[in-house]
Amino acid sequence: MKTNKKKIINDPVFGFINIRSELVFDLIEHPYFQRLRRIKQLGLSCMVYPGANHTRFEHALGALHLMRSALAILKLKGQEISDEEADAVSVAILLHDIGHGPFSHVLEYTLVPDVPHERISLLLMEELNRQFGGKLELAIRIFTDRYHRHFLHQLVSSQLDMDRLDYLSRDSFFSGVSEGVISAERIIKMLNVKNDELVVEYKGIYSVENFLIARRLMYWQVYLHKTVLSAEYLLINVLTRARELALAGTDLFATPVLKAFLQNGIVLDDFIFNRPIDGRDTLELFTQLDDNDIIASIKEWQNHPDIVLSYLARCIINRRLYKIKISKKPIPEQKISLLKEKICSHFNVCNEQLRYFLIADTISNSAYNKASNEKINVLFKNNKVSDIADASDINLSVFSETVRKYFICYPKELDIK
Repeated sequence: MKTNKKKIINDPVFGFINIRSELVFDLIEHPYFQRLRRIKQLGLSCMVYPGANHTRFEHALGALHLMRSALAILKLKGQEISDEEADAVSVAILLHDIGHGPFSHVLEYTLVPDVPHERISLLLMEELNRQFGGKLELAIRIFTDRYHRHFLHQLVSSQLDMDRLDYLSRDSFFSGVSEGVISAERIIKMLNVKNDELVVEYKGIYSVENFLIARRLMYWQVYLHKTVLSAEYLLINVLTRARELALAGTDLFATPVLKAFLQNGIVLDDFIFNRPIDGRDTLELFTQLDDNDIIASIKEWQNHPDIVLSYLARCIINRRLYKIKISKKPIPEQKISLLKEKICSHFNVCNEQLRYFLIADTISNSAYNKASNEKINVLFKNNKVSDIADASDINLSVFSETVRKYFICYPKELDIK
């Protein structure tokens, strides 16, 4: 029986999303992509914004929708884009986040340290290309910027790509943070191509300014919200402790796929060469890992005899998050030393275990990188192109400067002034 692969999906952010390509439909149906339904887009942000439970699955579909809209606009403006190129760049944006692990970024700091999700995304795209008989070849070339039409890559990855336009719109919608609202449709209608570079027509300057302001505010209010940071560092710490115990031979409950990642020191080469881990290839093992494995295991770790693991697990499950203080200046050593003394006394832990109870780090935010090769360029009526920072009549230097802050995180019962 022939399956109808022309589908319409009702999206709460952009309305109806049309799936017209059979290849796109088959990729959406693939288990690798369906896994994204079980990966939260914003990690543990839902502990601050209860509505922020959307997933990477919806984000990828939204980015696909915006890509199709952008291609239609560029074609109307005289850009020749073949059906093959349109399908390929649509596949590239659809799969751009397929390498994300549980809770989006946490995996990169714990279970597979120093293995960026972008690298895993590419490896999974190459595996899908093999499974689909080479149909993703052009999509991979666009994704890696090895295709001669550079503007197509910019639609997937740049400072004004379809990824950012979707996640700002979607994250502000589900978090309820209205400061993040942007006019994605207006920006897309103002897109054009000049000398194989993506540009924004001068009438879209104000929309891009709003985009940069919204991005900056979303980072401070959502992505780098202090309570979100506290929750995500707790999650990083509990997985780090679990991995430390598992590698030392401690018996630890975990779902089979999570146990494989905890007990084996999996590194980048394991992914590149797809080495077998516990009888399954590394990439295949990775595609079975999602948020559910983490939460199910942490629930059990609440009762583990290791006092560090059980305490961290209870903090996450019961939302007893660490106190966090953010400062524009480095945290005084005197305060850090005082906290260390209190932690050792209160929890009866050794110095080696202090790092699980006391987190000191920095955060930074830059809404626009003027030094980047992928600048946001504005096309004027006289056919000249200028960087948005120079074209704008407001001072955008604040958005290109990196703002760095310092923070310290520790159990609330040890609160000090």
